[in-house]
Amino acid sequence: MSRIRIMVGLLGTAALTATGVAAVSAGPARAASGAAVSVWETTADQGQLLAPQAGAAFAAGSGSASQTITVSPAAAYQTMTGFGASFTDSSAWLVANSPLRNSIMTKLFDPSQGIGLDFLRQPIGASDFSRSLYSYDDRPAGQTDPSLANFSISHDTAYILPILQQARQLNPATTIMATPWSPPGWMKSSGSMIGGSLLSADYQAYANYLVKFLQAYQSAGVPVSLITPQNEPEYSPSNYPGSTMSAAGEASFIANYLGPAITTAGLSTKILGYDHNWNDTAYPSTILGDSAAAPYTAGIAWHCYAGDPSAQTTVHNAYPAKDTYFTECSGTQSANPASTFSDSLDWQTEHLIIGATRNWARSVVTWNMALDPSGGPSMNCTTCTGVVTVNNTAGTAAYNAEYYVLGQASKFVKPGAVRIDSNTFGSGNIEDVAFQNPDGSDALIVLNADTSSAHTFNVDENGQYFTYSLPAKAVATFTWTPGSATGGGGSTGISSSTWYQVVNANSGKCVDAANGGTANGTTVQQWTCASGNPNQEWQFQPTDSGYDKVVTRNAPTLGWDVTGGAGATGNGVPVQLWTYGGGTNQQWRPVQHADGSYSFTPRNNSSECLDVTNVSTGDGASLQQWTCTGGSNQNFTLTAQS
Repeated sequence: MSRIRIMVGLLGTAALTATGVAAVSAGPARAASGAAVSVWETTADQGQLLAPQAGAAFAAGSGSASQTITVSPAAAYQTMTGFGASFTDSSAWLVANSPLRNSIMTKLFDPSQGIGLDFLRQPIGASDFSRSLYSYDDRPAGQTDPSLANFSISHDTAYILPILQQARQLNPATTIMATPWSPPGWMKSSGSMIGGSLLSADYQAYANYLVKFLQAYQSAGVPVSLITPQNEPEYSPSNYPGSTMSAAGEASFIANYLGPAITTAGLSTKILGYDHNWNDTAYPSTILGDSAAAPYTAGIAWHCYAGDPSAQTTVHNAYPAKDTYFTECSGTQSANPASTFSDSLDWQTEHLIIGATRNWARSVVTWNMALDPSGGPSMNCTTCTGVVTVNNTAGTAAYNAEYYVLGQASKFVKPGAVRIDSNTFGSGNIEDVAFQNPDGSDALIVLNADTSSAHTFNVDENGQYFTYSLPAKAVATFTWTPGSATGGGGSTGISSSTWYQVVNANSGKCVDAANGGTANGTTVQQWTCASGNPNQEWQFQPTDSGYDKVVTRNAPTLGWDVTGGAGATGNGVPVQLWTYGGGTNQQWRPVQHADGSYSFTPRNNSSECLDVTNVSTGDGASLQQWTCTGGSNQNFTLTAQS
């Protein structure tokens, strides 16, 4: 399917109109009694990028907003497998050769320091985003290899497999799916990986080829859990690998060749059928309705380039025992490139994160994990966008809307989570989807799809509520643990009259004024906790709008201060003690998480968090500000002192 032609039409008409930053809980302050709610938000104007907001808390009663999202955990639907994208040949090559490789991989896959992506759909051989045309058994024109004596995945060992291995090391929960764009050319009517279709005489050879691929990847430490017989079987591209296959042909291939070959090989890989657009329910129904193919077919894979997500429910309702996976949707530049981020955030959240999962999808997968600034290397699309734009000439990496769309889900919805019931208000309004994680915590993803106006809404669960306002075209993720309770004294549970030890979740050490210092410029560090040390005791004194000055008991006129003043907004700026003067670099917003821990965001840059340098666990490690990641070195617990 032509991604240029379709996706520009889908995304090119929306405009960037988001306004403001979220405000929590309208009305007067009240003592918190229900579960603490953590909030992370991305706005269309990029003012907030997966940024923690002031926490909320459930309270008894019902809110005053005109719209209420009611979350009902008792009604459960599909179990989630994951969220991710594809390391195409192009993507893997770019990331593997980037000087920022480890940073990029951490931000993509680490569940604490990044967004915890946990699903990869990998091309079997070349796709449209490959630096060359290749299969794993290429032969000169006129030659064949039905015994697959020349089969080799050596192409992938240089950079694709090492990248996949690194992803699995960073997030062992990652599921790998594999999909071929084309069989080797000698198996096809065209004699090429471009055009044509699989020859019926080579069905068995092709099944054996796919099994050899599965075995080779498993031996390389990259087990493949899911496979489809053919990417987009109803489309024949003219300039990149592709291969048409009828529904009856795919059913026969699964029933008589691929299914038995995988079973005979003793592999646990499951087969998904179709792997094409929402506009055709007949093709997947043909496969699932085939009595010989159905036992080998675990479910159906879907793409976004035509139709709408309701097709998934149509097929699910006809075959409720079969799984639904959403497996490809490329980002693309808008007609007005300046609107690309805004348009992509809105459309992809609405149709993929919310639309696909509310229609039974167990996965949400975009397309390229990384592309260069020209949208390549590519055999076809020049306006496609990836999760990350990697510029190896400049040595940079920029994170696109896809990163934040996926991250608003992947960071908070874990493998094994179950989608739970919630009402939604439809296109152009408040739209949402809710999940319950294996640990019992809930995650609610909300999009304000109104292109011009902020919306205030209530969230209700089991007779308790909180209220939130979300700017136009913004998305927020709310997490909480049902049945937990916050302390009194406001939505964060922090008392302004209490002195606290602030204990880092990663090291177990206390935030400490170095050497008991009482002078301006004293380093704020971590040190082994000791009771009765006033230089380890801190008080949170409210300023306004949910921010506090955080003063030391050792010298109560001094507080946490981002060195350099209000303009110091970059990563790595150290935190010191300084006489409080009302600067935005001296005010901190506590954000309470579902587990009761806190992160602290400076008012002068709400995308930064208080951070223990280098994720250190040692005494004397200084504190700094750094882009909020949700990592344990940015999470702290408060212990009240006498």
